[in-house]
Amino acid sequence: MADQRTAVVTGASRGAGRGIAAALASAGWRVYLTGRTVGDVPPGGIAVPVDHRDDEQVAALFERVAEESGAPDLLVNNAAAISDRLTSRKPFWDKPIEMSDVLDVGLRSAYVASWHAARLMVPAGHGLIAFTSSPGSVCYMHGPAYGAQKAGIDKMAADMAVDLAGTGVATVSIWMGILLTEKFLAAFDGQPEALAATAEHAETPEFTGHVLDALWRDPGLAKLSGQTLIGAEVATRYGITDVDGRRPPSHRAALGAPRIPSTVVMR
Repeated sequence: MADQRTAVVTGASRGAGRGIAAALASAGWRVYLTGRTVGDVPPGGIAVPVDHRDDEQVAALFERVAEESGAPDLLVNNAAAISDRLTSRKPFWDKPIEMSDVLDVGLRSAYVASWHAARLMVPAGHGLIAFTSSPGSVCYMHGPAYGAQKAGIDKMAADMAVDLAGTGVATVSIWMGILLTEKFLAAFDGQPEALAATAEHAETPEFTGHVLDALWRDPGLAKLSGQTLIGAEVATRYGITDVDGRRPPSHRAALGAPRIPSTVVMR
């Protein structure tokens, strides 16, 4: 379809990325999903194996998107090198130094993908560059490497918006809540009551995809550019519910509010 919207979702082999890609595809988007390995692909999805440590592979991804679909309408920066020991309560020096990999695939990789996307979106005069984030950017969550990555992408969205002002391209960073991913659900195996109680305060991986679809279609998107938004609050604004009709809660009161950057611009 000539007028079909095109999205690129990085780190979409599982978890949040896969859910976001599936939600966008269900809303009619043509979705390119990346991951080092990509298995089952939702209808409307196109799997592209990409190691986001490799800049040449990322460049090739956007060259392919441009050739097949033109400038992408939406980039979702979700790829992140998340360690299996992320939730360990040990101090950072007692965790593997590889915990810092999230500053490469997670922070730097988001910059690289955004660089390529912007070079296509700006000439086209439209687009949304989104980052998946969390309250870990303002509160202690999983240690300093994770926190630095989340704080970094929130600020990246704010600073990119300054450069993109007036181009028709917007940026947002979205705080997701507790996610009912495959890994999270597996942790409650054999504990249905505990899972049900926790799920009341959580959201499906697809939820953020529906939020991003609504944001992209909002005629007032330019006014939101550069902001860090809490997904659950945006959903309430647009009347979006999760797959089972629930309205996932905002965790602002418990975990903190997004930082508001200074309006000073120094070039």
